[in-house]
Amino acid sequence: MHHVFNPSDVVSDGLIEFAQDATAPQGLLFFHAKEGRPLATPWQVAALRARAVAEHRLPNGLVLDCACGSGIQLAAYALTLQRPVLGVELDDERARASAVNLQTVAGHARAEAASWFLESSVVAGDGTAAKDVLAALEGEAPHVAFLHLDPARPRNSRTHALEEMQPPLHRVLESWSPHFAPSEQGPAVLLDLSPRLTPTQRHEVEEIVERVWPGIAKTWEWTSRGRGRVDRLALWLGGIASDGVARRFVRVPSSLAQRPLMLSTNQTEPSLVCQHHPPKRGEQVSILDAALIESGLVERWLARVSADDLHRWAFIEGRRPQVHHDRPLQMYEDDAWLVQATGKVVELLTFDLDETTVDRLVEMALEHRMASVKLRFDLDPSLQPILQGSLDRQLRRRHGVREGFVARHPVADVLLLCVSPAKDEELPPI
Repeated sequence: MHHVFNPSDVVSDGLIEFAQDATAPQGLLFFHAKEGRPLATPWQVAALRARAVAEHRLPNGLVLDCACGSGIQLAAYALTLQRPVLGVELDDERARASAVNLQTVAGHARAEAASWFLESSVVAGDGTAAKDVLAALEGEAPHVAFLHLDPARPRNSRTHALEEMQPPLHRVLESWSPHFAPSEQGPAVLLDLSPRLTPTQRHEVEEIVERVWPGIAKTWEWTSRGRGRVDRLALWLGGIASDGVARRFVRVPSSLAQRPLMLSTNQTEPSLVCQHHPPKRGEQVSILDAALIESGLVERWLARVSADDLHRWAFIEGRRPQVHHDRPLQMYEDDAWLVQATGKVVELLTFDLDETTVDRLVEMALEHRMASVKLRFDLDPSLQPILQGSLDRQLRRRHGVREGFVARHPVADVLLLCVSPAKDEELPPI
């Protein structure tokens, strides 16, 4: 049985989990249900994605999200695209929270009388049963202009099989494929997938799509908010795939007022190879955004900011991809978003860093007039804040002016103390 919630008259009574989204304008309080908050898409990411979809020409019809969760992405589509949305969520309480959040966004935008809001619905039920969902709505069954699918997957797991995603991709696509509005570009679909998918699993996803829509255009997109990890992996299909773009990397800025940094290519994904070499003073070390590496676009970016230089990869996996090179990076302002740290090696630390040796690191840092040193390598989680706190306290009381970091050499049992370029030491941007 499918239960319809009307966002214009739904009430929040009984929904006790709600919070201000840190990335949303003040006053946008979103409701969640059954621990839904950790799974919810941040408003900034949802809004940026909706703006990207709005750049494509969609046919007439509604926006469908058949695993809408708390409905934050659904609400962003409704507000940005200014067209009715249909959310489907298996859990009844979460479906109601989604309808309430649609109401909240419309109220914040003073759009309670807008047709897109009044014609929107959220259905509690099975998102793979397209006919049952449409039968629950009043009036003639609408056409789908655009489908967004963000299936649930196992939490706190570094890997998982495609079969563990719910609802299953093939069942959703097969069920809804007859209900898309006609379009020369084919159905417009965005599959919001786990960033942990392997290249083999991405190929399996493409095979599922091909069985439903042979030859449909595809664009893979990796999204990062920094912090050394891939935040989102999505496959843009048909009417929202970008011409001549097979892979795209998007770095989300810290503010909605800023435009995201995008890199794209239609070339084959290159293979990175680690090239281990002895540690040495004077070389440059850069720790880059992990999503940039995963997207396969890092070499394209390095060709611009580090042209005609030799790049020696120390680490290509994990949260801190590390590349060594001979000259400083030459970057535009936005390029700094893609770099966790960069600087010149000034000291080789041949001792293990712990509570008994941290003072030795402080002494070395002071010799190089450093006011701040960040630990940029894997440490015991219980030890890292102790060591970082000790460094911060001791260096803060001195008169250093330079910033830097500590990285680990890939093969020798050596840590690298690196000094980051000061503003007045940087080369002019290219």
